[in-house]
Amino acid sequence: MAKDSITLIDNRTGKSYEIAISYGIYPLDGAALRASDLRQVKVSEDDFGLVSYDPAFMNTASCQSRITFIDGDKGILRYRGYPIEELAEKSTYLETAYLILYGALPTKAQLDIWTHDITWHTLIHENIKKFMDGFHYDAHPMGMLVSTVAALSTFYPDAKHIFDAESRKTQTHRLVGKMPTLAAFAYRHSLGLPYAYPDNDLSYTGNFLNMLFKMTEVKYKPNAILEKALDVLFILHADHEQNCGTNAMRCVGSSQADPYCAVAAAAAALYGPLHGGANEAVLKMLGEIGSKDKVPEFIKKVKAGDGKLMGFGHRVYKNYDPRAKIIKRIADEVFEVTGRNPLLDIAIELERIALEDEYFIKRKLYPNVDFYSGIIYQAMGFPVEMFPVLFAIPRTSGWIAQWEELLLDAEQKISRPRQVYLGEDTRTYIAIEHRETGKTGPTSPKRAP
Repeated sequence: MAKDSITLIDNRTGKSYEIAISYGIYPLDGAALRASDLRQVKVSEDDFGLVSYDPAFMNTASCQSRITFIDGDKGILRYRGYPIEELAEKSTYLETAYLILYGALPTKAQLDIWTHDITWHTLIHENIKKFMDGFHYDAHPMGMLVSTVAALSTFYPDAKHIFDAESRKTQTHRLVGKMPTLAAFAYRHSLGLPYAYPDNDLSYTGNFLNMLFKMTEVKYKPNAILEKALDVLFILHADHEQNCGTNAMRCVGSSQADPYCAVAAAAAALYGPLHGGANEAVLKMLGEIGSKDKVPEFIKKVKAGDGKLMGFGHRVYKNYDPRAKIIKRIADEVFEVTGRNPLLDIAIELERIALEDEYFIKRKLYPNVDFYSGIIYQAMGFPVEMFPVLFAIPRTSGWIAQWEELLLDAEQKISRPRQVYLGEDTRTYIAIEHRETGKTGPTSPKRAP
């Protein structure tokens, strides 16, 4: 019978090493070697041993997790074992958040308590408003969100008790409850509008729409279709395994920082255009194409290397992103309320041509979640600056779940990757008067008087 191991032969020494293979739930998809086992491969006793060199963690598992499963080749996404398609159709965001955080779907009584606890924490301290008022009138909403989330750490010093289960529970309620409020206040500030306070009679997404768009009406009534569509979008963005933002959450969390600082770090990672800003890039591309009839010409340019097809392809998915399929379906419902976004016709034509072209098929370039989400957000009245904010709100539940899983994993320590050093060997210090010119770093540019 074959052993669950591999044998390495070091051609430098002729020695062979047997290294065990470990498995996740899915043996064919989750086989792994422990990188630390490579340390035994060395040429001498004082040799550090082999390290695995993996820029951008392209093939490195940094943790074991029970939260989210992705099979990129088959286009599968599951939260705690539940297919994303079923959750998007049948669940709500708060129910899905409970599932992600606690590992099981709640009973009716559990969901009622959970909803109450989240709703209880939607209000923010009035001093946070003063903090937000200090931002410039044109400050980016995501920059404001990152800053105010970090500031919450100073308002709740009990959050430092990260190994106290009750404290973690309280911070979870606060973060999930307050993120929409902070996001909405950032949006209102950017428009110069007075802040709209939470209305806890509304649903999670209904209340968010209220805080965003309420004007002079006594009671804001969200459109039911838009409310549901936003709830589905929140479900789709709740977690996505070990992406850049989640990795940042785990990395900062590994230093035993409080969850507000860790979430701020995760949100800062999401702020980057390659992560939370990808759907904005899609809108820009569609706008530059201009019309449906110009799509073939654009495709030709992309194939010739004179352009980039945004919203296609994914680091993990080598098949159609299951979230993109769901978003595409709800788009029609949204446009019945908002009117059809003219960019949608360009997007559909672009998708049709690309999926029939061998160039893109060979490269496994399929639409991802960002391809259609920006079109919907724009149709609902959100400026592009709000897109990463809309990503951060639902992802908060996933970040916290990942953070707590990290804290309770006995194998996890403070994150501290190794490096492959390429710099100089030992050098001797030379006095400044004896150094040759032209062999130091850059000089300051000449400045006009």
